[in-house]
Amino acid sequence: MKLFLGRNSASLKCLIVAKATESSVDVIFSRNARIAIPFLNDIKLPVLEEKPGSFVIDANSACVALWCISGRKKAKADELWIQATEKILANEDASKNFLSNFNDSLKDRSQEEIFSLGDLMAFGLIYDVFRKETEEFSKFDRFDAWWKKLTGNYQIQAAISQWESTTASSDDSAAEHWTKGASILPKFETRHHPILPSADKRNILITSALPYVNNIPHLGNIIGCVLSADVFSRYSRLRRYNVVYVCGSDEYGTATETKALEEGMTPREICDKYNALHSEIYAWFNIDFDIFGRTTTSQQTEIAQDIFWKLYRRGYLSKDKVEQLHCEKCDRFLADRFVEGTCPLCNYQDARGDQCDKCGKLINAVELKEPRCKVCRNRPVSKTSDHLFLDLGKLDPELREWSQASMSKGHWSSSAQVITNTWIRDGVKSRCITRDLKWGTPVPLDGYTDKVFYVWFDAPIGYLSITANYTPEWEKWWKNPQEVELFQFMAKDNVPFHSVVFPCSLLGTGDNYTLVNHLSATEYLNYEGGKFSKSRGVGVFGNDAMATDIPADVWRFYLLYVRPENQDSHFSWNDFALKNNTELLNNLGNFINRALSFAQKFFDGHVPPMNLLESDYELVGQINEEIDTYVNHLEQLRIREGLKSILAISRLGNGFIQATKPWELVKKSSNDKSRAGTVIGVAVNVTWLLAVLLHPYMPKISQTIMEQIQAPEHLLVIPTHLTEVLRQGHKLGEVFPLFQKIDDDKVAALKGRYAGKQQVTSTSVASDDQIKEMEDAIKVQGDKVRLLKTQKADKGLVDAEVKTLLALKERLAKATGKTTATAQSSKKKKPGK
Repeated sequence: MKLFLGRNSASLKCLIVAKATESSVDVIFSRNARIAIPFLNDIKLPVLEEKPGSFVIDANSACVALWCISGRKKAKADELWIQATEKILANEDASKNFLSNFNDSLKDRSQEEIFSLGDLMAFGLIYDVFRKETEEFSKFDRFDAWWKKLTGNYQIQAAISQWESTTASSDDSAAEHWTKGASILPKFETRHHPILPSADKRNILITSALPYVNNIPHLGNIIGCVLSADVFSRYSRLRRYNVVYVCGSDEYGTATETKALEEGMTPREICDKYNALHSEIYAWFNIDFDIFGRTTTSQQTEIAQDIFWKLYRRGYLSKDKVEQLHCEKCDRFLADRFVEGTCPLCNYQDARGDQCDKCGKLINAVELKEPRCKVCRNRPVSKTSDHLFLDLGKLDPELREWSQASMSKGHWSSSAQVITNTWIRDGVKSRCITRDLKWGTPVPLDGYTDKVFYVWFDAPIGYLSITANYTPEWEKWWKNPQEVELFQFMAKDNVPFHSVVFPCSLLGTGDNYTLVNHLSATEYLNYEGGKFSKSRGVGVFGNDAMATDIPADVWRFYLLYVRPENQDSHFSWNDFALKNNTELLNNLGNFINRALSFAQKFFDGHVPPMNLLESDYELVGQINEEIDTYVNHLEQLRIREGLKSILAISRLGNGFIQATKPWELVKKSSNDKSRAGTVIGVAVNVTWLLAVLLHPYMPKISQTIMEQIQAPEHLLVIPTHLTEVLRQGHKLGEVFPLFQKIDDDKVAALKGRYAGKQQVTSTSVASDDQIKEMEDAIKVQGDKVRLLKTQKADKGLVDAEVKTLLALKERLAKATGKTTATAQSSKKKKPGK
């Protein structure tokens, strides 16, 4: 439970109630309510977060909630008492005689009632108003006794002390920390490999879902795992945490065998080819792994078989016969993902053999209606085969205890919690962990040596084996839950295997494994109202992004700006260009270029002398609040929201320059020119801060800014406050614009390049599935257009999205043999013909 407080009386009364009831609540002070609920703009502090995603945004309601959570009951008298107090304060005439009126209202109250909820709330409400007028209290005996009784309580004293010290520090800390300069920054440390846990540091182990080796990752894949994890990894290093970021390619299974057949290569050659391709794409996107490994190693076999034997000997594995689908034409048992058919639950016609993408339910391949082999399209037949199962039911008590503790103490995204709790609520069942394949980690048990481990048992063990390839002391990371925090990043469809199956596999060994503490699962990123499809040429894939002349950091920025943290989001070329041209070019780039160019032109490329005014420290204080908000968002894995804090700081900087008009001041008196120097000196230091905070999101741009301001590497650390790190006389480097405009012609060309191949012609007949897909895309695009119109978005953006909608409708019309209104209007005869 978290209590977000501001510097107001409403926050004080909540803090008093929290202290008086000894509530188990984390108290967080801020000026910015976005630190509590980032997706709501029109709210004020205080805010009580009772549980993740559940907020109380009314101060009185928050006090009542804290009171009742502690086991106390709210009395009717409490409500009347606080209403009376608020009425006296709100009424101008009554407030003039507040003490007299309040004194009269106490005449019927006994001393035993004084510590009621109403008294605590009333005291908190008026404390800041009357704390300096205590000499007047002697005239009002009942009020004086009431005030002394409450101020004498040690819990209330603690609340007042915390609130006053925070309020005072808010007013004074901006100036105090500004003058300390670089001396207040965390100590810079060079990264040396291999990195091992340290008893005196916060040790963070980061994994992102292992990308499968038979494909090229698209933008949704990239933001869903490796890019999100990279941002948090870079952030953690800037905080001087002890960090290792582990990833690699998942290389075993039927998918690899099938891809090898398609390309006329061996499975090993396919793995080598695509591991190198993935590595190249991630390097271009500036993903900074400590190791990007692979699962086809001797360490994988050794660790997976060790976990298997411990589960087997402790009685957590069982044997059974399994009915499987066998393709007679391909002469092989079909892995779940290589069977397609109609979902037995929602009748979606393109469900996979392990999961339906439409309803999200897990299914078994043999349950599919009208199954078909994904390779040859023939209908498979059912056969039985002997297999081994992980008995999750036996591990259910341990799983429940661990998962609830991890969710309550750590940061799990809402979808990760919902998916995991649903699995556990429904009762975990045995899961088959073997497959009839050749390409995989071999099963070492007699009678099963012709089989391999199933990918969802085997693949997560890849995190361990890849770490073992990084350092032979891998167990210091993976068998050290007392000192190591494990953060895992993935798309939501990977959640149950990481939050149920993998933890159960480790819990069942009896070893002291490090289990996930924080699980960040994204929703899906869609492409222009539809899905990415490599086969149809729809959407931007990693190698496509590399082929454009748009820098990797701009791609990173937009993917993180639309990161699907709480719901599915969409990649849109029009929006991509809009965000580049507004947020990067006109906001962030404009501020930095104005500040540095001004220093070059009027102050010989040096930081001018600074003599800050009270209004300047007010700006510094506002920026300090955004630093707090940024850190809070990143610590809670709200990566998209952290980016918004950076943009908010650059907007504050732009507003500061615009309001002070240094271009006018520099042409006037010496005092005015001195004032212009102060403004630019502050702006240059804000530029340094932006370079640091941007580093997790846009590392190359961050590096470029650091070079332009000639900031040494040891200044690349996240501060707690904005401080004067670049002082008078500091020499700046070469200044040039950071971003380029993406014009409409470029957008049109790129949109056309990745729009996909025409699926049907005017004379062909589309399948029901194709028509349904087009209709769904039209609905999504129509909703987007209506939303933009409601929000009164830029006309150019609306017109572009309308054109996309009309194109989708035209495509559907051709597929169904109909004529759209647009097509009909174009065929009308001109007047006179």
